[in-house]
Amino acid sequence: MEHYLREIEGKQVHDPIFIEQTKKSSSSRCEYVDGPVIVGAGPSGLAAAACLREKGVPCVVLERSNCIASLWQLKTYDRLRLHLPKQFCELPFMGFPSDFPAYPIKQQFIKYLEDYAGKFDIRPRFNETVSSAGYDSTLGFWRVKSMGLKGETEYVCRWLVVATGENAEPVVPRIEGMEEFRGPIKHTSLYKSGEEFRLKKVLVVGCGNSGMEVCLDLCNYEAKPSIVVRDTVHVLPREMLGKSTFGLSMWLLKWLPMRLVDRFLLIVSWLMLGDTARFGLDRPGLGPLELKNLSGKTPVLDVGTLAKIKSGNIKVFPGIRRLKRHTVEFVNGKIENFDAIILATGYRSNVPSWLKEGQMFSENDGFPRKAFPNGWKGECGLYAVGFTKRGLLGASMDAKRIADDIERGWKVEEKLNRAYAASSLLP
Repeated sequence: MEHYLREIEGKQVHDPIFIEQTKKSSSSRCEYVDGPVIVGAGPSGLAAAACLREKGVPCVVLERSNCIASLWQLKTYDRLRLHLPKQFCELPFMGFPSDFPAYPIKQQFIKYLEDYAGKFDIRPRFNETVSSAGYDSTLGFWRVKSMGLKGETEYVCRWLVVATGENAEPVVPRIEGMEEFRGPIKHTSLYKSGEEFRLKKVLVVGCGNSGMEVCLDLCNYEAKPSIVVRDTVHVLPREMLGKSTFGLSMWLLKWLPMRLVDRFLLIVSWLMLGDTARFGLDRPGLGPLELKNLSGKTPVLDVGTLAKIKSGNIKVFPGIRRLKRHTVEFVNGKIENFDAIILATGYRSNVPSWLKEGQMFSENDGFPRKAFPNGWKGECGLYAVGFTKRGLLGASMDAKRIADDIERGWKVEEKLNRAYAASSLLP
């Protein structure tokens, strides 16, 4: 602790109350951060760190795993690639290599992120799990407690950037009879490829992009997949009229209202894909863009799964009523045998479990209470990046806003510190 206090004084933090209170209250190893602490070293955290670097603002990035972008590196299936064209997934100040395909594969995207961290000299502190973070209003600092390989450390900082993202923890629903089912039940975070399910009957629960792609992957390994579609879903072709559906939508929105763009997308989709309701994929009442804007629910961009459904290689079932030893009973009364179940049921934010704050983030879903584009900034130097429900494009926009805002406060702090240092030299 004494070493910590000397370090604090060496950094010219001119607040004797802060030093005295920290001495009395802290039992863990402490470290003052001359700049923000960023929690999370995924794409959003890297984007925020790079934007701060460009402005000369130092920061500390804490990451609970042993690598950057741990969701991509450790919890995704092998055939995964970006769902959107690469130009819509670039992080600030660095594009993708020109020889990358329009939709980079998993390994290429990880390489891009590693090169990005190297270019901006971002060195996260790995294996650091943040257990709690709260604002000390008496001292005017954030206290961030993290458990690492060498024990607990308390980081003290003026600014805190939450970059743990929308997909921090897998969502595993409770299904009646799960303990009775004899086959494996695994979340997509543990699924790598269909190799282990070759020739087996597999039920995929969830019809988002991941569920659809896992079904296609299972088909490629001669498995016999079925998919549970509990709700309505928009399925769109990944490309329309020779352009990416997403890119075309963004261009049309510059000239037309959202409802007209939605109508256009649905007409073209019907011409290209047919009536998806015939195959158990009913569309929502709201158009795909309007639904995404209001709820964050992303439409499925089809990469070949729908053709497998039409041909009967993938069966569609409604919701599950219960599981038994080797069977699944569905809400429509049908009973089918399955060898395994894969839960493509998504992820959730884990912010409420460690951030001791009730104003900016909702305790229900762990997202900022204010919708995009106003959810990036809270009170007392608290920020959020990667919670826009708009992918990396939204994260990059927020990262730039955050860096601009912190830079202004950091420059004020630096002036005060220099003034304090100068006054201490006076007789």
